[in-house]
Amino acid sequence: MNAMTLQVVSPVPTDIDIANSIQPQHISAIARKLNLNPNHYDLYGKYKAKVLLPVIDELKGQKDGFYVVVGGITPTPLGEGKSTTTVGLCQALGAFLDKKVVTTLRQPSQGPTFGIKGGAAGGGYSQVIPMDEFNLHLTGDIHAITAANNLLAAAIDTRMFHESTQSDSALFNRLCPPNKQGNRIFNDVMYTRLKKLGIHKKLPEDLTPEEVKRFVRLDVDPDTITWRRVTDVNDRFLRKITVGQGVDERGMVRETGFDISVSSEIMAVLALTNSLSDMRARLGRMVIGNSKSGEPVSADDLGLGGALSVLMKDAINPTLMQTLEGTPVFVHAGPFANIAHGNSSIVADKIALKLVGPGGFVVTEAGFGCDIGVEKFMNIKCRYSGLRPQCVVIVATVRALKMHGGGPAVAAGKPLDRAYVSENVGLVEAGCANLARHVEIVKGYGVNVVVAVNRFSSDTDAEIAAVRAAALAAGAYEAVVCSHFAHGGKGAIDLGVVVQKACENATEPFKFLYPLDASIKDKIEAIARSYGASGVEYSEQAEKKIKMYSKQGFAALPICMAKTQYSFSDNPAAKGAPSGFVLPIRDVRASIGAGFIYPLVGSMSTMPGLPTRPCFYDIDLDVTNGKVKGLS
Repeated sequence: MNAMTLQVVSPVPTDIDIANSIQPQHISAIARKLNLNPNHYDLYGKYKAKVLLPVIDELKGQKDGFYVVVGGITPTPLGEGKSTTTVGLCQALGAFLDKKVVTTLRQPSQGPTFGIKGGAAGGGYSQVIPMDEFNLHLTGDIHAITAANNLLAAAIDTRMFHESTQSDSALFNRLCPPNKQGNRIFNDVMYTRLKKLGIHKKLPEDLTPEEVKRFVRLDVDPDTITWRRVTDVNDRFLRKITVGQGVDERGMVRETGFDISVSSEIMAVLALTNSLSDMRARLGRMVIGNSKSGEPVSADDLGLGGALSVLMKDAINPTLMQTLEGTPVFVHAGPFANIAHGNSSIVADKIALKLVGPGGFVVTEAGFGCDIGVEKFMNIKCRYSGLRPQCVVIVATVRALKMHGGGPAVAAGKPLDRAYVSENVGLVEAGCANLARHVEIVKGYGVNVVVAVNRFSSDTDAEIAAVRAAALAAGAYEAVVCSHFAHGGKGAIDLGVVVQKACENATEPFKFLYPLDASIKDKIEAIARSYGASGVEYSEQAEKKIKMYSKQGFAALPICMAKTQYSFSDNPAAKGAPSGFVLPIRDVRASIGAGFIYPLVGSMSTMPGLPTRPCFYDIDLDVTNGKVKGLS
């Protein structure tokens, strides 16, 4: 794919220094590699472009390329390099194996970027560039989600306020005012509301007083409101707030809070939509709470589905970028994997699969371990996209497996214990129980598994051999050692060759973990068993919500577990492959527009906090040349 030549040095410089040392190609040159012409995209500066959705329709007759998803073992503080491996594999396929390839990645949240995790553009010599733009504002999609989410939050409180202070007729006159000719006419939003109520009238004058009351009064029960405000910053002090304390809002005080923007249902809608019309429908049917009679209240009931779609109309287009070696990247959507479904968008994958065509590759990344991100990729994303992967790559490191085998705790700022930098085959073999369970989870979907061992200089041949033996024993198609962090695509050539073979030899039928027509509890328990749980324990609140969602007709939706990423269980400290535990379901919530039910396992938070020493301590601007420093 006319790759750029990397000049690698050792020791490997910082990620931002490497990114700043490479002059990116103009994004139009990257677009030409995919046969995109200027009518297919809108430029956002020199190095980013939005690829327009109609490209899918133009390529409707084109056959898809191979579809590969990269997951990992259960993450540890040592880091496994999943994003780095995703990028390195694509650099190998495109720059060294002469394959047409597109990487599809999530857009990072600024919460982790400035908090504890840092950026998510890959690392070393396997990165997306410009790295600073990738990790910061990009093309404004998360800002659009934040604006749309908070408009809906404002509309909820405003509607309750006006319903509490105005009569039925006054509300009706304001919701359906006369036009310049003095006539009242229903618009599409109003017809949607009337149709939901079973009222089929053409003119406002035809409504009876009882129908007017039903039309204008949503009668939202404040205690059932699940819609919260969002911001794309880690801010623990916004987890719980009180609104309505102004003098003009007397009597309207209620407790609510903020989530991080990427946990908004609107982010999930963006990631799971298939088209502009599908996005409009999903945004309109998002449920914000119940009426006092127990009926779900949607964004369309509030008259807001259209306005939300207007705010999101540009965000639906994937952003085109490039790797250090000039291979194309689509960056689109960014739901967290522990509190949402953790995958980039369906539309990005669909466009990419058509652009690479038969024999080409689309490599996407699922968040965290295969128990979380890959499970949700299979059971949620694949259901809504209709796409099926030919291969899953599971990323592992020797040092992470040592931690899963009982290795000592790792403390920030302290040197690694000797166990992680000297040979200890016993620890590796014990930790491979974690890898084996991830392989087994993926094999259950009927998809070939390739294990990528992201090698560090301290890893020994005996330790690598132990990982490979465990992977193959668990049913992996192959296990390959990689050095893409230090060498770019050249360090992942073997991985690329094996992934191609795994895709070409994908013969098993694809299988979901559970049928959609199973009960909510049956689906939750099927996922829990895949973790190794012996059972599930439901709180009184969870039992109540399950009954309510089943009664409201939402039981046929897939399940999106909100669970710690650090263990198969609810206990982050339980490393390895724990089994026989009981999984506690604290609460159950619904993202009806996105299209899933999400149980909260244990004490998951939807608003992260900042650590004592956040990443922003290291980030600065070089005022002599305008380049970002310290971003990782």
